[in-house]
Amino acid sequence: MNKHQPKETTVAVIGAGLSGLSCGAQLNTLGFQVQLYDKSRGVSGRVSTRKTEDWSADHGAQYFTARDPLFIKELDMWLAAEVAALWSPRLKVFNAGQWQDSTSNENRYVGTPAMNSLGKYLASKLPVDLNQTIDRITYDQSKWKLHSLEAGDINQQFDWLVLAIPAPQALTLARTADPSIEELANNANMQACWTVMASFAENLNLPFDAAFINDEIISWISRNNSKPNRKGLETWTIHATPSWSQESLELNKEDAAKLILACSKKLGLDCDRANVAIHRWRYASGHLSSIPGFNLREDLRLGYCGDWLNGGRVEGAWLSGYKLACQIQSIRKIN
Repeated sequence: MNKHQPKETTVAVIGAGLSGLSCGAQLNTLGFQVQLYDKSRGVSGRVSTRKTEDWSADHGAQYFTARDPLFIKELDMWLAAEVAALWSPRLKVFNAGQWQDSTSNENRYVGTPAMNSLGKYLASKLPVDLNQTIDRITYDQSKWKLHSLEAGDINQQFDWLVLAIPAPQALTLARTADPSIEELANNANMQACWTVMASFAENLNLPFDAAFINDEIISWISRNNSKPNRKGLETWTIHATPSWSQESLELNKEDAAKLILACSKKLGLDCDRANVAIHRWRYASGHLSSIPGFNLREDLRLGYCGDWLNGGRVEGAWLSGYKLACQIQSIRKIN
């Protein structure tokens, strides 16, 4: 086997959210030897689901749309594998103190039986090392060396490194090896999101399944059970706005929940008798004003992908990882 044979080209992907999994899956298809690392207990990143014995709730990305032909082709595979389905909620809009029916006719899709089913499907054929916080990277003699907070030095060294993590985390990790990341990451304007999940012993009789909220501290409410193949107690997800969440980033969970639930009650979703859980996404939204798609330092064999580089949506995250993998393949062919 000569030095350019595919299986000898190794790539470490840090981050097993949708962009990292998409990148890893395409690199694997192209013949690279791929290893993914993620600090969490499971894959999917913000395309995520909170699950208990009694209820579950998609508490990250709520749904996704498909417009790009490449992503539509991928979606067709997900639909065929029954890990995604069309979601047709009764959709309302709250604007200027008034409820209105949504006029949007765009197809909305969700993972089934949970949003994180998409990540699990992509990860099923990939080596993913979970509970590994990569806290140091070093480029030495054309190889990437990694250090894990939990395990120390990673034995394997890699030809390429992909950072599929939010912009602030990419900046912290890569600024020594790649000072150019500073301007790129700082322009991403990542913002937080406080999320409340409220489960009820009885079904609520509200005239909508999901709603966009304007001019309040919350931006979205959704009945998780209205999505295909959901089981358990009726559960609602409530997202606060990015701006309020960022301003309220350091509130304790109880105070944040109290304010969000007060706003929710004013809108007709009374959670006084609900079982409530709350989650803070420190880096939930934000993207560059331009959409580069991904970023690649060919001289360092270092790539960046994620929704923050491609419009901030689920589709953008998948396309960012996929297109970065294809670009790495193009460079390998030239070399």
